[in-house]
Amino acid sequence: MKANRMAYSRWVAIVLGGLMAMGAGSAAAQKQGGTLRVYNTTQPPSASIHEESTIATNMPFMAVFNNLVRFDPMKPLNSFSTIIPELATSWAWDETGTKLTFKLRSGVTFHDGKPFTANDVRCTYLRASGLDTESAFRRSPRKIWYENLKDVVVEDDLTATFQLTKKQPSFVALLSSGLAPIYPCHVSARDMRTKPIGTGPFKFVEFKSNESIRLARNPNYWDPGKPYLDGIEWKIVSSRSTRILAFVAGEFDLTFVADVTVPLMKDVTTQKPDAVCKLAPTNVPINILVNVEQPPFDKPEIRRAMALALDRQSFIDIISGGKSSVSINMMPAPEGQWGMPAEMRSKLLGYGDVALQQAEARKIMEGLGYGPNNRLPVKVTTRDFATYKDPAIILVDQLNKIYFDATMELVESSIWHSRLTKKNYAVGMNTSGVGIDDPDAVLKGAYSCKSEANYTGYCTPHVEKLLDEQSQETDVEKRKKMVWEIERILTEEVARPIIYHNRSGTCWQPHVKGFVLQVWLEK
Repeated sequence: MKANRMAYSRWVAIVLGGLMAMGAGSAAAQKQGGTLRVYNTTQPPSASIHEESTIATNMPFMAVFNNLVRFDPMKPLNSFSTIIPELATSWAWDETGTKLTFKLRSGVTFHDGKPFTANDVRCTYLRASGLDTESAFRRSPRKIWYENLKDVVVEDDLTATFQLTKKQPSFVALLSSGLAPIYPCHVSARDMRTKPIGTGPFKFVEFKSNESIRLARNPNYWDPGKPYLDGIEWKIVSSRSTRILAFVAGEFDLTFVADVTVPLMKDVTTQKPDAVCKLAPTNVPINILVNVEQPPFDKPEIRRAMALALDRQSFIDIISGGKSSVSINMMPAPEGQWGMPAEMRSKLLGYGDVALQQAEARKIMEGLGYGPNNRLPVKVTTRDFATYKDPAIILVDQLNKIYFDATMELVESSIWHSRLTKKNYAVGMNTSGVGIDDPDAVLKGAYSCKSEANYTGYCTPHVEKLLDEQSQETDVEKRKKMVWEIERILTEEVARPIIYHNRSGTCWQPHVKGFVLQVWLEK
């Protein structure tokens, strides 16, 4: 279970939130004060991280919260061995591996002055898991993470025990994600969507729809002297060219994490030579959704032809200058722990010789009655977001090489995940970032019959059984083989074709110091 620190250490938003509050190093070198200016790439559907599936919510609002535990930002890769305390001070499994007890930090308060206790831990995860039916979240995209949760027992104000129905070694890692913050028990889920309250280094100030988000320093933060900044101001800028130009002009101190493509990074560093830019894997696979409930996509032959049409290297060369990686669901090596070896992957459907595969795809389509004069019309639906639109354009072109008449349909970003949940699409171009390189988060999240993020409705007993078995396996090498078998089946059944794992860049001004580890302004 590893992920690249730069892009997704405790999910991406922690770079701007908690890590600013938890930096290491000489205090004399760090300056107090200033407001960090950042842009958000789209309108967040709400401020409630637990209820949303988009980085547009997670990134600006994670600074409001803390987790029980988190991944150590000082480490280049996340792993079980790099999980460190945050609101918890310690944790331990019992001998059965089904009870996980956390000792909590004392003296912590929420932004409204109410004390943080074990009861808030209980409320947060009973809501997220759906066990609290009266106060459950409106949506819980990662509810599948907590499917084994039976209860959270409050032993005392500073001790909470998670009781599971079966072993789940990844459970602590899931709690370390920036998608698992602690919410206050006394604040309704409705209020958390518009006026979030947490224990984090920054307090929510204002959220102007389609305009801006403002956070202010929490003067009562439990980690003395942190954060260094007085505040963070987010401006919502949907046009990538506009926001990159604004960064070059000095209007922003930091780009949105992983928003800068390889070609754009060259432009930025040419126009602003003193800008600091870093390229990193994002642990975000670009993938195709096919709605099998909409004819003719209920036919396995058509879905197979679509998988054979893909020229993955073309996507990678055009969008990332050859820097992204061919992969399946799990992040490939060297950063990923669970990625299938390239030699094994090359034998799977759609990962061989492109010309031969596209010729086979055309034969399949001809056998179904399609051809140059009788093309299959389809809209490739995608989010109005550059990371989605760029690969969608290439997919349209590649599908049209096998007798499709494909066009692109753009969906307003804030309603994208609602469209997916309602299956209001035939073919979709999607990205799937969950912030953790662990099969429970990636595979169960996307393919379990019970997952809200299973947007295609893929559900087969044999894969469901394998997903459950790998989740309980404690031997890493045995679990890898189980994961690779799942990946093989998903690929052969064209469950959700993965095109590539993205690599992209983040840039910041030279006066921004301590990015990832901590942030302060040298001006």
